[in-house]
Amino acid sequence: MQKASAIKHNRAHMKPTVLRARAAFLRFAQGAALVACAVFAGASASSGAWAQTLATPSAEQMIEQLRAAPPAAPSANAPRTRSLRNLAVEAAPAASAEPAAGQKLAVQNAATPTPAAPAARPTLSLLIQFDFNSARVKAESQQALANLAQALRSPALSASAFAVEGHTDAKGKPDYNLHLSQQRADAVVAVLASLGVQPERLHAAGKGATELANSAEPNAAENRRVRIVNLD
Repeated sequence: MQKASAIKHNRAHMKPTVLRARAAFLRFAQGAALVACAVFAGASASSGAWAQTLATPSAEQMIEQLRAAPPAAPSANAPRTRSLRNLAVEAAPAASAEPAAGQKLAVQNAATPTPAAPAARPTLSLLIQFDFNSARVKAESQQALANLAQALRSPALSASAFAVEGHTDAKGKPDYNLHLSQQRADAVVAVLASLGVQPERLHAAGKGATELANSAEPNAAENRRVRIVNLD
């Protein structure tokens, strides 16, 4: 009986301690859960903002993409080419009244300058979203066009003209895609003009599915885009 009474006394004495420990543990668990939720929410918000930044380039990024590169200055170590005016052509051998065919070809090739390859024009592709089978720009793409208008109005680009190309994927009939892409290019020009860009600087062109960005997957989303090309 004494032993049972002692055990009962010890349990009664330990009960408040156990309860306090359990309450402390619960408070700790709840705090940890709140911290975890806050971290997750912050990470989600950050990742959403990061995705939005990637989907909508800033005006400064667009300016850098569309800015025409200045002409490269000639290097001091670049080899100098001889002027065609000073090019001497050797006379044909006296035994032959006509120069050999090889000599004529060599003279012709030496006198004809090789045309330089045209420099690639600065371009920018934007995934502008439209209503299905429509040329109406969706609300989620308005910010991208606002940034584009700001870039085109900037001193760095204000003197340049631009092609606004509408592109579609290969789904559907080619004639329909070509017509729809022209309508969408016209719609983008209209939005840019409403945002202060002079319409005479913009030239809308529908390309349909003739210039796919991803030819390996003709129906891929990246083929449905608006491409801006600096024409200067």
